[in-house]
Amino acid sequence: MKRAFTDLHLKANPKDPHTTQRIIDKAAQLGYCQISIPLTLGAHEEQLNTLKTACTQTGIEFVSRVDFKPRNQEDLMRFLRKFRRKIEVICIICDEKELARHAAKDRRVDLLNFPSFDYRKRFFDRAEAELASNAQAAIEFDLKPLIMLEGPPRVRLFANLRRETAIAREFKVPIVLSSGVGEWHLMRAPRDLASLAYLFGLGECEALNAISSNPNAIVSRNRFKLSDKFVAPGISVVKEGKDP
Repeated sequence: MKRAFTDLHLKANPKDPHTTQRIIDKAAQLGYCQISIPLTLGAHEEQLNTLKTACTQTGIEFVSRVDFKPRNQEDLMRFLRKFRRKIEVICIICDEKELARHAAKDRRVDLLNFPSFDYRKRFFDRAEAELASNAQAAIEFDLKPLIMLEGPPRVRLFANLRRETAIAREFKVPIVLSSGVGEWHLMRAPRDLASLAYLFGLGECEALNAISSNPNAIVSRNRFKLSDKFVAPGISVVKEGKDP
């Protein structure tokens, strides 16, 4: 069966329509079926409609996503209460260990993203993985640094990714591969991105799943939860009856 490839993290600036359109066009040319560009918190509804229209005209689907780096636990809870019922993908940027733990155990969080350029802030360890596994959260690897870094920093990042891949596999935490780029000329075809994952321990099928079925499962699950058919976990509307 043909795979439907998704890039959940194209870091275009929605306020720059020319560059954003070029990135959308490039994604379609490279064979992506779905893409996501993080929305600005203060203007997410207006940006969402504009990006959806641009993607539809290009022949791909747009997935709404918001990235958030909380200052404290209260800040995280406030954000999740406000946006969980509005946005399809919620990603928490984890650069502090305690907040990473809180994010990993909250079922409203879809993606955990750790700073790629600072190995000291990559807190994905066994404890984090166990929490994420129980809460059905995935870990997102942005692959832009593997393209941009050179020398010791690149070697160190590969070592971190190999360690985190082994931990994710052990605890059955889904891995999502995203480009993490904001420039059209840095974009790569899905299988090219997947090939980078072989270098840090993902097999061919696992790497392809990380850029297709894994992100697609998150999107499908949340679209259902945001639909009128969803009532509560385990409860959904199968068929609406008519009043006698």
